[in-house]
Amino acid sequence: MKIINTIAEMRFFRSQITDMVGFVPTMGYLHEGHLSLVKQARIENSVVIVSIFVNPTQFGPGEDYAVYPRDPDRDFDLLQKEKTDVVFMPSVEDMYPLGFNSWVKVDGITERLEGACRPGHFQGVTTVVAKLFNIVEPTRAYFGQKDAQQAVVIKKMVADLNMNLEVVVLPTIREENGLAMSSRNIYLDPEKRKAAIILFKALTLAHQLYNEGERGAEHLRQEMVSLINKEPLAKIDYVSIADLETLEELSTINHSALASIAVRIGSIRLIDNVRLL
Repeated sequence: MKIINTIAEMRFFRSQITDMVGFVPTMGYLHEGHLSLVKQARIENSVVIVSIFVNPTQFGPGEDYAVYPRDPDRDFDLLQKEKTDVVFMPSVEDMYPLGFNSWVKVDGITERLEGACRPGHFQGVTTVVAKLFNIVEPTRAYFGQKDAQQAVVIKKMVADLNMNLEVVVLPTIREENGLAMSSRNIYLDPEKRKAAIILFKALTLAHQLYNEGERGAEHLRQEMVSLINKEPLAKIDYVSIADLETLEELSTINHSALASIAVRIGSIRLIDNVRLL
């Protein structure tokens, strides 16, 4: 496994490759969710490249950029076991040199849900992902369904800007209790970890009611809110039943929809979602 730390070296390496390249962009502190993407990339491509870059431009004031979990040696060990070919780990100074002032912005779908709660977040995401795509030039790029809105936004950017790659979105990987795997789960002490299960319980309830025939989106939202509010440590940022592509809130579910939630367990903000088909 080769570790590359500069854009120039990454570009040179990429110029030598003629086979299909699978790319998994990450912010590190890897878990089984990330590794499921790497495994699929390994199956579908000749070369697998994983980036590790904690992107400062997608964090807002007061968010956890400075303390975001980092353990590159642990990440390298995990990626070595998955037969990753290259780990691309650029510096902030290389990605955002002095004078950097160009941004990629996707309107509309970035203004809802996470975008409404975290102004500027998606501009940081789309800019860094566009830069990584330009540097790595992947055949396929892999993302997890856990960050459902991010996946929708990236797909839209790729389509609108005619980027020459396929975006592959794979299912959320969960812990045994249903909690969606996230690098931020390390912040959860035993009490908060137990409380965090409420996200999965609320989404499971929505899915169950939908499967039983409920099509009133507001009723599903109210049922989820009522359940989450029973957990003393939980504070709701949003509960959404939205169109799967536009992320506009629905009144009646008459086609595929996304149930998604953002909840703070103490000071830790967690997101999760489930598709209603």
